[in-house]
Amino acid sequence: MPIATSFTMTLPAWLVDEADRLPTVLPTLEERMALVNRLADRNWREGNGGPFAAIVVDDTTGELVSAGVNVVLSTGKSSGHAEVMALGLAQQRLGRWDLGADGANLSLVVNWRPCVQCYGATMWSGVRSLVVAGSGPELEELSGFDEGPMVADWAEQFEARGIRVTQDVGREEALEVYRTYGASDSVVYNARGE
Repeated sequence: MPIATSFTMTLPAWLVDEADRLPTVLPTLEERMALVNRLADRNWREGNGGPFAAIVVDDTTGELVSAGVNVVLSTGKSSGHAEVMALGLAQQRLGRWDLGADGANLSLVVNWRPCVQCYGATMWSGVRSLVVAGSGPELEELSGFDEGPMVADWAEQFEARGIRVTQDVGREEALEVYRTYGASDSVVYNARGE
């Protein structure tokens, strides 16, 4: 069998169908996180992957640039995390790998602190701000996911690189999504089934 030479990851059909109905402008952090939590809750219920969603928003205008959800199960790609999807789709839409180029002021809004993979993806994306619902151990405790060995000073590392971090926006709503997911019989896809 020859080696693979390309792969793609696509948003699930339900989100593609809903894309034209998503708000085009989200002026407040609370509105942004409400959308993220709603998408995260629907995503796991649709069977695409975990209860995770992310959006990229222009902080200057409030414009929604992209939306992503976890697509690990629907694509069979372990890198198909919500942040990777939202960042990659924003880069595709804007035609550049550096989302901070030309003075752009873009935020990544996520329903929890990024895992170890998405920590790096976020750091190198060029976004100027990261907004998260929370950052404690609750996500892993409620959902069963292994988020990896994050450094204790993860937020400070972002700040040192010019990426503002805002925490605890929509925290209780995010925890309810994880709580409901954890009580379900959904697949928790940690490597080697651990």
